[in-house]
Amino acid sequence: MKITFLGTGTSQGIPVIACNCDVCTSLDFRDQRLRTSIHIEVEGKSFVIDTGPDFRQQMLRERINSLDGVIYTHEHKDHTAGLDDVRAYNFIQKKEMPIYATERVLNQLKMEYSYIFTTGKKYPGIPQIRIEKITNNPFEADGIKFTPIEVLHLKLPVLGFRINDFTYITDANYISEEEKEKIKGSKALVINALQKAEHISHFNFEQAVALAQELNIDHTYFTHLSHRMGRHSEVEKELPENISLAFDGQQIEL
Repeated sequence: MKITFLGTGTSQGIPVIACNCDVCTSLDFRDQRLRTSIHIEVEGKSFVIDTGPDFRQQMLRERINSLDGVIYTHEHKDHTAGLDDVRAYNFIQKKEMPIYATERVLNQLKMEYSYIFTTGKKYPGIPQIRIEKITNNPFEADGIKFTPIEVLHLKLPVLGFRINDFTYITDANYISEEEKEKIKGSKALVINALQKAEHISHFNFEQAVALAQELNIDHTYFTHLSHRMGRHSEVEKELPENISLAFDGQQIEL
C-alpha cells in the first residue's frame, strides 16, 4: 500500500492570502501546503480521501490517472470543494465515480452540487456520481475494506478510516476510548495537529503528540497544519523520533 499526501494544510492552505509571516514567506517547499487530502494505492486500486479546493492541482501534480472511488471524512468546504473535477475520470474511465459518505455529508453535497444530483435530464458534461452511503461500520470500496473511526470536530462527527495497518484522521479534537481501540496496532497513523496554541476544534501540537504516544504507533504523521505551527524545519526538531510533520507530495509505503 502506498499513501501520498496530496495536501497537508489547513482550510486556508499555506501560504495564506496576504500573510507575510515567516512560514508563509518560507522558501522551503515543505512549508507550502495545499488543503488536506490523501491518495491511497492498495491492491491495484486507487482512492482519494476528500476532494478539497486543490483537488485538480493535486491530481495533476501526482499524475494520478485513474481513480476507483472518493471517500469523504465530513462536509466542510476544504474537504469537498473539488468534487466537480471527478468528471475528468468519468470521461477517461467511461463510468460513474463512487463516492462514499455518511447520509449527513451526502445531504450537504446534494445541496452544494444540486446540478450533479438532480433527477431527470441533466446538463451534459457534469460529474457522473454513484452514491455509496456509509455509517460507522466497516465497508468495502471496490473490494478494499475500510474501517471508519468516528471522532469529534468540536461537536461535528467526522470519520477517520483504517485500511489494513494504516489509519487516517483529520479534523478532530476528541476520540473516544472505544474508537481508539480501532486505531491500536496500526503501523502508521496520520492525525491532525493544527498549531501550537489550543484550538476549539482541532488537536494542537501537544495534544497530538500525547495521543500518538498513548496509542504507541510505529510512526505518526501530523497533517492539517496551519501557518501558526511554525516552519517545518524548526518544528521537526521538537518531535520524538517516531513522529514527524507530513508534507505535500510525501509518500509512505506499508
